[in-house]
This record gives sequence, C-alpha cells and structure tokens, in this order.
Amino acid sequence: MNKERIMLAAVMLVFMISDAVIAGQFKCAPTPGDSEGPFYKPNAPLRSSVGKGYLLSGTTMSAKDCSAVAGAKIEFWLAGPDGSYDDAHRAAVLADESGAYRFECNVPPKYTSRPPHVHIRVTAENFETLITQHYPKSGTSEGTFPLVLIPR
Repeated sequence: MNKERIMLAAVMLVFMISDAVIAGQFKCAPTPGDSEGPFYKPNAPLRSSVGKGYLLSGTTMSAKDCSAVAGAKIEFWLAGPDGSYDDAHRAAVLADESGAYRFECNVPPKYTSRPPHVHIRVTAENFETLITQHYPKSGTSEGTFPLVLIPR
C-alpha cells in the first residue's frame, strides 16, 4: 500500500473514531494508530527495560467505558543509541490489574528524517490490536502515554 493510501486510511479512521466518541459509542477516545514500520518482529522478550534514560508509562483502557484492560500485552521496539534496530531494543510487558504499564529504554534517537519515537503494539483479548508510536518531547526523560483500545 502506498503512503497516500495509508494516510487517507488513517484520516478516515480518525474521523470514524471522532464520530463514535461524539455519538456516545466510546467514553474514552481511542489512541490513534500509527505505522508499524519495517522493523517489527514478533515474540519480543518479556522485560521492562532495554536501557536507561527514558521512562514510558501509562494505562491500558477500554474506549467503551474507560475501564482498565488488565493483562494487555504491550510490545515495544525502538532504535538503539546508534540509530539501528536490534533484538536488544525489543521488549514486551503485561499491564497489571489496574491496566498500568512501565517501560524503560534509552532516549530514542532521531535517524534519517524520523523524529525520536518508540513503536508500540498492544494486544488484549476481545480488543482490536493497536499499533501506534510514542514521540518523546525533546529534552524529557519520561513520558506518559495512555493506550485506549477499541473493543471487538
């Protein structure tokens, strides 16, 4: 699929989600999706840290009623300090009973034309898979990123 079609699909999804929130279908606005990129690799090891310097945390919630999604599997992958992707910078965590998650990594580097980012893939029973990215604010060492999932 070319970039123009992907962008059009993303814009259409944002409008559909906005309409669903306005219509009362969702109490919490779903987290917008983003590209998976070419470096996703399944079966990331369960670990909450792949480096030091940046802490990402948040809560997994249902868009339907804002309730916690306990046990959601959250996969992360990012470029290492040298700007390349490798197995040392892949991880997965499970959201706790309150839906909370915590992940520590190196500060994602900028590479080519891409701003610093962490790729995220969230799966949970009875929810659509969410693929998104977190873009740390420049000069920060931590960020909060709620992951609001759409029920199936």
